[in-house]
Amino acid sequence: MILISENAKNKVQIIDNKALLFKTRNPDKYSVIPKHKVVSEDNGTFEVAVYWGLDEVRVLRNLGVKNPPSPITAKYTWPGRHKPFAHQMDTASFLTLNRRAFVFNDPGTGKTFSALWAADYLMKIGQVRRCLILCPLSIMHDAWVSSIGKSVIHRSVVAAHHVQAARRIEMVQGSYEFVVVNYDGLNLIADEVANDGRFDLVIVDEANAYKNPSTKRWKSLNKILKPDTMLWMMTGTPASQSPVDAYGLAKLVNPSGVPKFATAWQDKVMFKLTKFKWAPKPNAQQDVYDALQPAIRYTKEECTDLPPVLTETREIPLTPQQVKYYRMLKERMIMEAAGETITAVNAAAGVSKLLQISAGAAYTDAQEVVEFDCAPRLNVLLEVLEETNRKVIVFAPFRHSIETIHEHLLKHGIGAEVVHGDVSVNKRTDIFKRFQTNPEPRILVIQPQAASHGVTLTAADTVIFFGPVMSVETYLQCIARADRIGQTSTNVTVIHLQGSEIEKKMFAQLEKRVEGHDLLLNLYKEEINS
Repeated sequence: MILISENAKNKVQIIDNKALLFKTRNPDKYSVIPKHKVVSEDNGTFEVAVYWGLDEVRVLRNLGVKNPPSPITAKYTWPGRHKPFAHQMDTASFLTLNRRAFVFNDPGTGKTFSALWAADYLMKIGQVRRCLILCPLSIMHDAWVSSIGKSVIHRSVVAAHHVQAARRIEMVQGSYEFVVVNYDGLNLIADEVANDGRFDLVIVDEANAYKNPSTKRWKSLNKILKPDTMLWMMTGTPASQSPVDAYGLAKLVNPSGVPKFATAWQDKVMFKLTKFKWAPKPNAQQDVYDALQPAIRYTKEECTDLPPVLTETREIPLTPQQVKYYRMLKERMIMEAAGETITAVNAAAGVSKLLQISAGAAYTDAQEVVEFDCAPRLNVLLEVLEETNRKVIVFAPFRHSIETIHEHLLKHGIGAEVVHGDVSVNKRTDIFKRFQTNPEPRILVIQPQAASHGVTLTAADTVIFFGPVMSVETYLQCIARADRIGQTSTNVTVIHLQGSEIEKKMFAQLEKRVEGHDLLLNLYKEEINS
């Protein structure tokens, strides 16, 4: 039985899931492959059969055979709760064929699963023993540890994030097949990882964090990479700010594609206008493209089988200051509740105060603002914004949070408009219109109540909740600003930023569409009893 692959147009056939058959006028050059055979000849054109193995496919690609399929396409069971979409299979196949490569798929397209399936396949055939995953702290558990539990559940995994250095080292030196580490956590264990010798594959998520080769995190990553270490770097926005940003990434994956020194790369892709101002050269885009190879990219528009709304979670630990006041408020709530009947009104007020502390600012009974350090949450917000070039809506339930976010974005050179209750109707209308029709603003920071029914903001395909709202109706209305008629993207990505237990519970209930006074009352009781 001969099965014709999708590569039939390139005259590559799959025979019984065992061999690849193709035509050539020069069969001798394939003699470097031990498991090959010339099976026929017709007027100077030869048919050559090659064993369908991963190493053989890699050699065929190097010899100029166009798009020979990876064996993963037919020799892998794709384990887990979810079966892969076509673009995920294609991405996984691409990764198995490239020892070092980039994945530039849009956020929300499922590149995490693609990388895990590819890694699992390489483990299955004995080409990878252990895999190190580098990612932001905020997605270590939800995006990676959790995804391993949903896909390659038969593999062992550990998140090497621990206050005790000895415990982190123990995790690295153990037998776990997948070890997940945050960027800066690698700085602490780079020597142990390098000396372990069993990490054949490194996966880097949100790879833009490694665009600067002068940083400590870049040097730590480079330190653990041996010549034969596989490296897959994933980001939705390569060199989004400047062509110069491509240098650090290319230096790790495709060092031959860029000059030895960063200054030479800058001179190659940028004009020096003044002492402190540079501009891209006309050929910069092509130079960046060439440097960031091999690469694969799928946009949301190309992934037509994705669900209309995708939800992600970013975990952000509360700062010590937030933890202190969060506990103080809980103790006060416990004392107030002692011997008293807890009403829905009291519960709502208590839950709101806990959410305020979690988001970075609480309001006293006199409506005075008490600010808390929420730098980790603001930095995670920046990480998310850097992962897309598209327009984004950030919903912040509390007025002071909106101001804090706006100031933080401006501080980092990110333009944004804000809409809250004090912004006039005419000004809101103008902001919404510009957001829909103009390139700027790219970011819109909104108080949920100020973008209620009827407002269309389909220019954005990403919705970020800086913290949870307290109503299912409000939550759904916020998402509906983007997920409505006029949305040109295949799907909308909804991202929850959460740190405290009350935020996690609230978001979980909002996703389940649980509404009513009983919800807040139950959450309040759970919190004071925990």
